[in-house]
Amino acid sequence: MAKPIQDVAAGLGIRPEALILYGTNKAKVIPDKAAPSGRRPGRLIMVTAMTPTPSGEGKTTTAIGLADGLNRLGRKAAAVLREPSLGPVFGLKGGATGGGAARVVPSDEINLHFTGDLHAITAAHNLLSAMVDNRLHFEGSCGLLDSRTVTWKRALDMDDRVLRNIVIGLGDPLRGIARETGFDITAASEVMAVFCLAKDLADLKARLGRILVGYSPDGKPVFARELKADGAMAALLKDAIRPNLVQTLEGTPAFIHGGPFANIAHGTNSLIATRLALGLVDFVVTETGFASDLGAEKFFDIVLRGGEIPPPSACVLVATLRALKYHGGVKLGDLAQENTAAVERGFANLGKHIENVRLFGPPLVVALNKFPSDTEAEIAVLRSLCLREQAVLAVSDVFARGGAGGRELAAEVVKAAEGDAGKFQFLYPLDLPLSAKIEAVAKKIYGAASVAMEGKTRRKIEKIEADGFGRLPVCIAKTQYSLSADPLALGRPEDFTLIVTDAAVSSGAGFVVVLCGDIMTMPGLPKAPAAERISVTDDGEITGLA
Repeated sequence: MAKPIQDVAAGLGIRPEALILYGTNKAKVIPDKAAPSGRRPGRLIMVTAMTPTPSGEGKTTTAIGLADGLNRLGRKAAAVLREPSLGPVFGLKGGATGGGAARVVPSDEINLHFTGDLHAITAAHNLLSAMVDNRLHFEGSCGLLDSRTVTWKRALDMDDRVLRNIVIGLGDPLRGIARETGFDITAASEVMAVFCLAKDLADLKARLGRILVGYSPDGKPVFARELKADGAMAALLKDAIRPNLVQTLEGTPAFIHGGPFANIAHGTNSLIATRLALGLVDFVVTETGFASDLGAEKFFDIVLRGGEIPPPSACVLVATLRALKYHGGVKLGDLAQENTAAVERGFANLGKHIENVRLFGPPLVVALNKFPSDTEAEIAVLRSLCLREQAVLAVSDVFARGGAGGRELAAEVVKAAEGDAGKFQFLYPLDLPLSAKIEAVAKKIYGAASVAMEGKTRRKIEKIEADGFGRLPVCIAKTQYSLSADPLALGRPEDFTLIVTDAAVSSGAGFVVVLCGDIMTMPGLPKAPAAERISVTDDGEITGLA
């Protein structure tokens, strides 16, 4: 049974005056009043994964169960996770609060509106959109902004493909200037990235002011601060920027705050929540979106650049026999059948992810997220393959058994974290040209042979550099279903060309977004969305929310 959230906070040493209660089971925490001074910072554990099947490999479930397992070993631990977006909740994946006995609660509330953070981020984003069009309305294209060069779109926290490209301002002049634009999902908004990378409210406001919205008639960058939008945007986010505290089914503290996707954004929870947790416990378990080629690479090369949090003391790489067989050529409908040969073939994908994590230096533990259909023969094959790669394998049964099923993994993580930490290194230096940074990620992380782009894309990247943004890291947006940009290229693709289709500067967040393949910043609903199965009873109980 869940404890009152005040008791969870008290167990962390958080005083009552540092809490803003949202009922009895969740609260916001005021960081300045919460973290005790003089405490040695905890160790950060990062959870990533191999390339997933469409249903995912249980990375969040594993992270939650690992935090529970660490507490069962007598190590004071907390989970620090992203907030679910309504897009996946009602779309393909359903809820994102873990599964089985390894969940954070209250699950339904977290999956839906929670404390309203994503709505506040959406409002702040769209306030800037309205102020852009308001300036165009009163000044026309000869004022501060050239309407043909506006880069700032609108945002919505829902999968809605028809909003990707739209025309606004149709009708008489009182309705504004007609122009093409579109919507991004809130998880891909630069405001979300700014929210998650800001170290405090003052930094948040400064970063919001640095957001590029378009260009002047003479081709100079125009920023949100020049529209005097940064103050009002920060005002909308002043409460949202405080981390949310909930708990797992076993009472382990969980900070859930911020929710950028990793395939189209940087894929990590807020810096503020991570820093807060590191000041309160011995082990902080965080997860990065999708596989090592996406969330983990961006965590290393973007999030850690500011030096606000330390590199992970250990990394957990989640694998499933289902995913191994999928990358070994088995169809989705046959993944429950024993197939040791496919496990061996599919290990090429996992092997590449092991290689990717090792490029950065932290110690690594491979976690087998166990499914009921897994067989001992298949596990034995995986164990021998990991041994060949000198990688530690721990079986994680947290879905079925919670923290008890995570003790083996927790013990291996503690051993790795408290052993030789290795030497952390970034993938590339910031003084490289943007094209060289893209090539470094493409070749070293994805395994590409080359990078190609059309002339207009290359010119756009050159313009970004000429405008003074060349020293920023790159945030590559691509499919999560393959190491390449082709979602059908399973296993370990080789000798392929990464096709760059577009680029944009996120100057407030502090990175350059590089789009590859057919990736969209506004997803669409699948043929049978999860929304069709979700309802509410007459007494208010949510049903069908996985």
